[in-house]
Amino acid sequence: MASSIGNEKSVNPVLRISQLDALELNKALEQLVWSQFTSCFHGFKPGVLAHLEPEVKAFLWLILWRFTVYSKNATVGQAILNIQYKNNFSQTEKYQPLSKHQKLWYLIFTVGGRWLEERCYDLFSNRQLQSFCKIKRYINFGAGLLKLCELLNFLIFLQKGTFATLTERILGIRSVFCKPQSVRQVGFEYMNRELLWHGFAEFLIYLLPLINVQKLKLKISSWCLPIAGLSNSENALAAHCKECSLCGEWPTMPHTIGCSHVFCYYCIKSNYLFDMYFTCPKCGSEVHSLQPLKYKIEMTELHA
Repeated sequence: MASSIGNEKSVNPVLRISQLDALELNKALEQLVWSQFTSCFHGFKPGVLAHLEPEVKAFLWLILWRFTVYSKNATVGQAILNIQYKNNFSQTEKYQPLSKHQKLWYLIFTVGGRWLEERCYDLFSNRQLQSFCKIKRYINFGAGLLKLCELLNFLIFLQKGTFATLTERILGIRSVFCKPQSVRQVGFEYMNRELLWHGFAEFLIYLLPLINVQKLKLKISSWCLPIAGLSNSENALAAHCKECSLCGEWPTMPHTIGCSHVFCYYCIKSNYLFDMYFTCPKCGSEVHSLQPLKYKIEMTELHA
């Protein structure tokens, strides 16, 4: 009963970009699975998987094939994008699932092909015998010919929109949508709002490097926290200024810039080096001369 219902599903063509996105999602999943698997061996001796890496990868891809293409007629990337493989050799236009032979050959071409490529590279990389050199040349010629066929297949795919990989074309499996795709309608008001926001964000990204944020911050703090009624005399300076005008802490190595406020030496020096037009955040006075405070401010005055 389930098969008859599956056979009645209509076929919807898949966009080229959706097929390419599915391939990229498959590659990302394989990299994620391999990284998670190798993280389990961080405590072992380095290189413990080096000799068996092609076989381990083939075993992991076999497990992925078993629970994706074999059971659901779709890879993980295709399942995310609502895509399935269809048997293109069927005479009807209705959906036909892949046969067991197609699934097995898909396993051989994908998993077996990659395993053979990696294992042959390890076998012939350090061989210097003449017989091995001939075999290596034949293998390189075959690999180059296969790459050329994949390039031709990709060009045909860009023109016709079917069979994104050479394996799909050889096996006659085509990507189709599982369900009809609904058309999304986006209002012009939403699009205008998005365009306006993106334009404003790009303008801010261009403008922010031109703004002296430190100076602006100090200017705003001087407006929000004004201090008035201080005398310019050094006695009043020692009696009232018990905190740095920049960091708000007890001034370390207190210095003045010519106004009635006290600064830590490192605070005023770093700000002045950063901005040669630095002004006092309390009164707005410019830096005339950086001088140490003549009167020693005792820590006991903090509790006075």
